[in-house]
Amino acid sequence: MSYGLNLFLVDPALVRGIVGGRDEKQRRMMGGRFKRAMARDDDWFADRIAEGAPTAYEALRAVIDGGPFDPAHAFQYAYAYQRICEFHGRRLDNSSFSPFRYGWLGRVDEGLTALGVTAVEVTSFTYADFPAPLPRPEELPGHGTWSAADCARALEQWEATTPDQRAALDPEVREAVESIADWLRHTAAKPDTGVLGFFS
Repeated sequence: MSYGLNLFLVDPALVRGIVGGRDEKQRRMMGGRFKRAMARDDDWFADRIAEGAPTAYEALRAVIDGGPFDPAHAFQYAYAYQRICEFHGRRLDNSSFSPFRYGWLGRVDEGLTALGVTAVEVTSFTYADFPAPLPRPEELPGHGTWSAADCARALEQWEATTPDQRAALDPEVREAVESIADWLRHTAAKPDTGVLGFFS
């Protein structure tokens, strides 16, 4: 089975503040921008919707309004939160992380650790670190956040590595780690932003 990460450069405080903010203007703008994507997702999840899951738009409304939520269909609210991050953030290059097979993220974390980059871990994007009051999905999608401080520390650690250390990594792992370094440089260039990742 293949997996993927969707990654966004965004202010974590900003997007968490949208949850429960009851901002109708935000909801209308997102509904317009993502209308086609939400229709595609509703087709994809048609069986789940027939069983009582909210549509993509209903889930987005619930997230922005702060509820009500049905924990049995937590995945829909998680994807709605991903849309909020996409709306307010900038998509980061995920070419080394989509698609990938089970165990790949652990290999990349091992590469980071071998270089002494310990402030961030890509496996953290598989967790269910969704902001309250969103219910946590039992399975997919996963979500994690690298704060601005995490990213700044990780960039310092990366910049302390040597070309020889980097060259010693497996070429595929090195390519993935170098793409992570690019994410970190993007956060450094835009204060208060972090990396928010979604695993599915």
